[in-house]
Amino acid sequence: MHDHRRLGRELNLFDTDPLMGAGLPYWLPDGAIVRHTLEEYVREAEQRAGYRHVYSPALGKRELYEISGHWDHYSEDMFPPMDLGSEQVLLRPSLCPHHALIYRSRSHSYRELPLRMAELGGMYRSELSGVLGGLTRVRAITLNDAHIFCTLEQAVEEARAALELIGRAYADLGIRAARHRLSLPGEGGKYAADPDLWRRATALLREVLDGSGIPYEAAEGEAAFYGPKIDVQIADPAGREATLSTVQIDFHQPERFDLHYIGPDGAKHRPVMVHRSVIGSVERAVAHLVEAHGGAFPPWLAPVQLVILPVGDEQSEDAHALARRAHDLGLRAEVAGPEHGTLAARVREARLVPYQAVIGEREAAAGLVALRVRDGHCPDPLPAAELLRRIGDRVAARATGLWEPAAA
Repeated sequence: MHDHRRLGRELNLFDTDPLMGAGLPYWLPDGAIVRHTLEEYVREAEQRAGYRHVYSPALGKRELYEISGHWDHYSEDMFPPMDLGSEQVLLRPSLCPHHALIYRSRSHSYRELPLRMAELGGMYRSELSGVLGGLTRVRAITLNDAHIFCTLEQAVEEARAALELIGRAYADLGIRAARHRLSLPGEGGKYAADPDLWRRATALLREVLDGSGIPYEAAEGEAAFYGPKIDVQIADPAGREATLSTVQIDFHQPERFDLHYIGPDGAKHRPVMVHRSVIGSVERAVAHLVEAHGGAFPPWLAPVQLVILPVGDEQSEDAHALARRAHDLGLRAEVAGPEHGTLAARVREARLVPYQAVIGEREAAAGLVALRVRDGHCPDPLPAAELLRRIGDRVAARATGLWEPAAA
């Protein structure tokens, strides 16, 4: 059973230090590569889907979160206010109030809708020390967040498209959803009070799920304070569930922030706000990827994609030349020479790397490279250019499979 906390330290992905504080992990170089690659993947996927990216500050005035409802319904999970002159500011617990203000800062016509706004932004949760652990429960979170401002008639299609985007991302990442949950309000006062808006939003989300043919379970007490949501649940090797991705339809915040667009009749109309997160928090996503793959990431996501193993010192120059060619093609390659031990020891040490290129006396003389694929496949020796092209194709395609036989 894989535990991302143990593997993360063994693989030099992340660590913690008591002087930084509990729930505040830092990323080591290999972990930073995984994180950066994942973030770039999400940005590219969102751009292709018509999203525009923004940046917003991680601080906001207390008044902002009073308007959004976070202060009334969520303050126990927020860090205390900081006095700044005559004002109080807070570390934000969510990005949606900031995106609502960005939308409100300009007038909008119905012709601009849907307006899809995305950000990989920091937010902060005042988690209790007893629940913190690894990357799954942290106090500083980088959220893959987006908000779609649309008409009522567009909301179902936008939410459905968001679910499809999540499904494609899971396929590329080599992970799967454990189940889909329709999260509804429960008893108590933590939910914004407007029964009609809750009924409308719930009906739309049921239409999304039913139209997508996705089996789901309804769960009371799991909604956000401002509206119901579709939660895409994942499970760790022990079967413990967590929410990774979400899709929400929100009538509450457009009213709170008095958002509007100009309709074809020239009058003001209230937009619907669709919240969606493809991979949720980057921290939790990486934790799940580590556990799901046991550290053996898909080639496009692996910190080192190709390790080059010269059998002896005589092949060292050829190995470094191959590494330089790989770098020029954008591949992440390293040389592990005889100074790191026997060939067998180096092969074992690099067992999680997708591709191992062995250069011995015969390969060097013939201008070839012997390839060991992580799944145990050992194709016939290949010219360096052919080897790098085929690895590059697998990486560029974000394929989860390691090797594609050459076409006949």
